[in-house]
Amino acid sequence: MEYVLLNYNRTSLRPTTFLLLGIPGLEAVHIWISVPFCLVYLVSLMGNIALLLIVKTDHKLHEPMYLFLCMLSVADLMLTSSTLPKILSLFWFNYREIYFEACLLQMYLIHSLSTMESGFILAMAFDRYIAICHPLRHSTLLTPAVIVGLGLGIVFRGAILLSPHPFLLRWLSYCRTNVISHTYCEFMALIKLVCTETKIRRAYSLIVAFLTGGLDFILIICSYVLILLTVFNLPSKAARLKTLSTCVSHVWVILVFYTPAFFSFLTHRFGHHIAPHIHIFVANIYLLIPPMMNPIIYGVKTKRIRERFFKFLTIKCV
Repeated sequence: MEYVLLNYNRTSLRPTTFLLLGIPGLEAVHIWISVPFCLVYLVSLMGNIALLLIVKTDHKLHEPMYLFLCMLSVADLMLTSSTLPKILSLFWFNYREIYFEACLLQMYLIHSLSTMESGFILAMAFDRYIAICHPLRHSTLLTPAVIVGLGLGIVFRGAILLSPHPFLLRWLSYCRTNVISHTYCEFMALIKLVCTETKIRRAYSLIVAFLTGGLDFILIICSYVLILLTVFNLPSKAARLKTLSTCVSHVWVILVFYTPAFFSFLTHRFGHHIAPHIHIFVANIYLLIPPMMNPIIYGVKTKRIRERFFKFLTIKCV
């Protein structure tokens, strides 16, 4: 299928709208792909909203780990809601158009919220480190004021470091095409449409990616190295297993978030021989799966959350 450059602003060499192609090569099965996408979106919405309500109403869950988890849930809800409705409209109604400004806004939200998610996962790792390596100082170090400060710092870091991205793209010339070979707007997909020099902008994007997700991941690894050193010094096997069990949920969250994130990041920049539909499918998994899995992981592994959830369901059924 061929697309031509529509609604083109000749003065600024900037299209007024972009066309989202979807998943290249799989356009014929978009309607079928939309079914699991929609189900995952609904589960994500219900799971994260339920988690927020459970933590809010249960004062015993007002601990640093669960407060950071609630911040992660809010970011998850915002991220999926800024992308999935548009993706589903593309799959269901073949509505491909997205205004230039709306595309830049979506791109900014995706990258800034993803950065915030990474920061909240790091904050949860910091909580585990303090709880295991310095248990007697946990309540004095992670006070409500410190938790709020960390949360605001993570939000401002994501909002400020990613704020140049829309401006880096806004004033460029898009003289090639207005067709984005993706299901949503993101930095690397847009910059490929530019016909001017983009080395500085690409370099800034790489630096920001390293200073946020890359650095966060390194610090998470460091925290777990220190946690393991502390655990291995515990006197009994039972104590070691009990301590490690408090980290299982968080480790799963790390794997679910960073595995598709790194794969998507690396294939965008270095995986030129990987089929486009594979890369875009993984990029969509990165948006869909972590927001759905985070409340499920903690719901399954945390007895208090699980009991409250079933109690909530019982009340609703009655």
